[in-house]
Amino acid sequence: MAKYKRILLKLSGESLMGEKQYGIDEKRLGEYAKQIKEIHDLGVQIGIVIGGGNIFRGLSGTSKGFDRVKGDQMGMLATVINSLGLSSALEVEGVKTKVLTAVRMEPIGEFYSKWKAIEAMESGAVAILSAGTGNPFFTTDTGSSLRGIEIEADVMLKGTRVDGIYTADPEKDPTATKFDDITYDEVLSRGLKVMDLTATCMCKENNLPIIVFDMDTVGNLKKVINEENIGTFVHN
Repeated sequence: MAKYKRILLKLSGESLMGEKQYGIDEKRLGEYAKQIKEIHDLGVQIGIVIGGGNIFRGLSGTSKGFDRVKGDQMGMLATVINSLGLSSALEVEGVKTKVLTAVRMEPIGEFYSKWKAIEAMESGAVAILSAGTGNPFFTTDTGSSLRGIEIEADVMLKGTRVDGIYTADPEKDPTATKFDDITYDEVLSRGLKVMDLTATCMCKENNLPIIVFDMDTVGNLKKVINEENIGTFVHN
């Protein structure tokens, strides 16, 4: 039996690029789908939020002259594209999915509500929760915190390109050391960039723990679910 009955899996849009410079790497998408199927087969109920940075980042768009609100709306649409791609890849693996969008866009996806998401998960489908919060000025990190709390997830699993939280950026600082376990208070006092401040505070206030781990290494998602000591556990 897996420790967690229901999870919110946050995936990075950038990671979906795989070996490419832009867009979706079909190989990486397929690897993600297989890993998700592995834990779905264990009976874990799964909600997923994906970023859109492989297609468009609202905040970086503003520096190129985009209006921030329109830029963020473009970013929301990018997450919908990624969500449809993951939905297709999971259906190929034989896993049922339901794409829910925070902005109305039927028939692309159903309009999100907590109860639709929970109903989908309890019926054995993976709920893919797209378009962020539906509002500008909120990141997909905040979107995943909000959705994780709403769907009453036991934990948020934040799949990234690094294998946990470090004292500094390990790609820039070779002396950076990894935390196996850290409290929200310490994350905030050290100013560690786990997620943006709004997302971190939401998880802290609502007692939603996070495990930050390397999703790009095939098999890691199942290891996290089976409580193997990989990644960093963040909690109150």
